[in-house]
Amino acid sequence: MFKPEYVRLYEQLCSAILNGQLSPGCRLPSSRQLAEDRGVSRNTALAAYDQLIAEGYVETRQGSGTYVARSIPDHITRPRRIAPTLWPTHAELSRLSAPPPRAAPVPTGLSERGRLLTNLPRMPIAELPVEVAGGTAFRVRLPALDEFPVVGWTDIHAAAARYPTVRMMRYHDPLGDRRLREEIAAHLAIGRGIDCSPDQVMVVSGSQHGVDLAARVLLDPGDAVWLEDPGDLGARAALAAAGAEIIPVPVDADGIDVASGVARRPSARMAFVTPSHQFPMGVTMSLERRLALHEWAARTGAWIVEDDQDCEFRYEGRPLAALKSVDENHRVIYVGTFSRTMFPGLRLGYLVLPPELMNAFVAVRLSTDVHRSTVDQVAMAEFMARRGFARHLRRLRKVHGERRGLLLSELARLLPELTVLPSHGGLHLVARLPNDHDDVAASHAAAARGIHAWALSTHAIENRQAPALLLGYAGVRPSHMAGAVGVLAEVLRGPKKRDD
Repeated sequence: MFKPEYVRLYEQLCSAILNGQLSPGCRLPSSRQLAEDRGVSRNTALAAYDQLIAEGYVETRQGSGTYVARSIPDHITRPRRIAPTLWPTHAELSRLSAPPPRAAPVPTGLSERGRLLTNLPRMPIAELPVEVAGGTAFRVRLPALDEFPVVGWTDIHAAAARYPTVRMMRYHDPLGDRRLREEIAAHLAIGRGIDCSPDQVMVVSGSQHGVDLAARVLLDPGDAVWLEDPGDLGARAALAAAGAEIIPVPVDADGIDVASGVARRPSARMAFVTPSHQFPMGVTMSLERRLALHEWAARTGAWIVEDDQDCEFRYEGRPLAALKSVDENHRVIYVGTFSRTMFPGLRLGYLVLPPELMNAFVAVRLSTDVHRSTVDQVAMAEFMARRGFARHLRRLRKVHGERRGLLLSELARLLPELTVLPSHGGLHLVARLPNDHDDVAASHAAAARGIHAWALSTHAIENRQAPALLLGYAGVRPSHMAGAVGVLAEVLRGPKKRDD
């Protein structure tokens, strides 16, 4: 049923008040500012405010402005985990009809695993609706989408969809399209030094799916798994879903501390690592640590899941080879993705598996999604065969390196009080805040201004870090970089360390 614009705006604001997102006494923007934030007429904003005033949700104060009414009973509002003085602008208003995922009550009737996963921290996936600084500053794990060869890819993809073969229309090989697996194997041989057969490659729906699949195949409930600390939240969720006991192993300048892992749980069944560009800290695992990890796995029979994060993008020095490239004992499961080299919406990744695990992975795969879309796989294989992927990668390395340098210079100019941690590659930087700041509060405040700046502390289990923000630079156009850093500078003048 059609609803006037002022009714929709009224309902969103009313829901925000009842959910506790706008707390009693919170000052609201002027009708002119609200109209500008929402992209509506001022009459629409005035009509929404008039309805809220008539129903007692907000009140006006002569010469002061409009406020959420203090007389709203506490028992009908649900508190939200953000500072009550922050007014949610357009970036928040589109989400006001429902509380944030972490604030929502856990439904009854869930399994123990369901309750566990519901309460685990997770990175925000949905885009902020507001178009500030191009809408993507400083989103992590996002490549330069504005540099993607849309025309070339669309032509190839459209041809695959327009003229599908009978083979494409049938159920497909659970390992994935043969031609795509051949292209992936060839690419890994050149770029990562991995000598593998196409028969060892399994096409999956992104790296998260690959980690989840490895956990299903290799772990029993209660099995111990080393997880980098701070570490990847997606991997943590996948391992927890398999019932694993998470053993946090600290990360330092040389990557995961293997000796600490051995001391904490030498009999762990698996280690999940991001050696090329550790997420989130951005360090590269040293050769000494790599050899120690291989030795531990060979000695104990443990498995190593290598998520080769952002391996394609290194701007200083030569990259070290993948762990899988020297996997003489066949203990490494290699996880790769096209999300950071093509685009995240493609949902296309791959595993390189030890030969002895192939049948088990196929069997478990058949119990879940069977196989990926054949059209996407055929198109990707053709894109790689025509060297479109290689050309695109070369272009991205140059563009990402330039944007990294631009972010560094803008941070030095506008936020010299931040300390940027050393990192030689990837798609993001870690910027340490002054010690009197709280990175979670800063992250929420940035989101209210349309800026993605994820808190580093969210990724830590035991190895607590100084307050810092993850700042992705690859997806930010150069023309938007200075403006985005400027907004971040304004945000960081406000939130300080929490009392609790």
